Amino acid sequence: MDFDFSPEQKQLKEQARRFLTERCDRGAVRAVLDGPQAYDRGLWSGLGELGYLGATIPEAFGGLGVGYLEACVIAEELGRAVAPVPFSSSIALAAECLMIAGSEAQKHRYLPGLANGAVIGALALAEGPGRPNAASIRTRTRRTGDRRTLSGSKVAVPDGGIADVAVVAALDPAQDGGAVSLHLVDLTGEGVLRTPIDTIDPTRGHARLDFRDAPCEPLGVPGAGLEVIDAVMDRAAVLVAFEQLGGADRALEMGRDYALERFAFGRPIGSLQAVKHLLADMYVSATLARSNCYYAAWALSTGSPDLPVAAATARVSATQAYQHCARNNIQVHGGMGFTWEFDCHLYYRRSNLLALTLGSLTSWEDRLIDRLRAKRVA
Repeated sequence: MDFDFSPEQKQLKEQARRFLTERCDRGAVRAVLDGPQAYDRGLWSGLGELGYLGATIPEAFGGLGVGYLEACVIAEELGRAVAPVPFSSSIALAAECLMIAGSEAQKHRYLPGLANGAVIGALALAEGPGRPNAASIRTRTRRTGDRRTLSGSKVAVPDGGIADVAVVAALDPAQDGGAVSLHLVDLTGEGVLRTPIDTIDPTRGHARLDFRDAPCEPLGVPGAGLEVIDAVMDRAAVLVAFEQLGGADRALEMGRDYALERFAFGRPIGSLQAVKHLLADMYVSATLARSNCYYAAWALSTGSPDLPVAAATARVSATQAYQHCARNNIQVHGGMGFTWEFDCHLYYRRSNLLALTLGSLTSWEDRLIDRLRAKRVA
């Protein structure tokens, strides 16, 4: 079985890298990090114009419809460039929710804008620590005649401060036991208050969302919100894992290049045994993550029943690899690695942010163990 990308997909990867090299250099990333912009609007528009944002969205809804393998390739290059854009929130999460649970009318209304970058989406789940479930969610919907509204709060919503529309998980009193349902909320409309939240990586903003009788519309089957979220999380885990993989590879390259260029005591520091060990460990973790990511990409693109296990495996290994490579990259750079002028901290910030984007590493390790046990019993 061949798990490598096709020549066409490799060509797409090269094109995406050239585009990001030209449009997303370190100056562009630092402009968002140090400046007032919440994300790089020009880069986001460019990604939409090239069709990169619509890789998984069907042509009937304004996308390219080329598939998940192409989306994985693009996600890897975005991670390599530490691109300050809301790709995972808008495409991997919000768009996937719509494709899984949206009606034809909702898909026609929202997906074209998500595909070309004119609309930014977000997924609002958490209301506190831990994995969201029926017991932890307090946000509720209310129906008065034909009007449906939503009230509650969501904390640390990725890209919640810049999103135009959000998929919100809320209790539905009309369902037995108050089951969790999904709803679409216009974040630019009435009844929505957004409060920015400081995170370790300001190039990927987060916000607290407070809803006070905000108008909403149901998304998907009432009471089936958690099932949809589980399916979306598996898909998003693969795409985010590729983003992490791209960052891990670039951190490894940065450490290698510096070790070859930096001389100490008349010799390159890359010849020192301690530095060799650091780089070797980084290479092993990144290579293991790539193997797991490729398998998960295959499972996602083919609709394999192995996707739940493959996605969790990719998520765990890619998270570990990115954090490991970003941390060791700083160590290889020594005292210079801790300075603002060097780019090491850009990858260290992003590695720690992505480690929590879809839930903590521990939660995904638990999920992987549970799925392996269930698969063994079956």
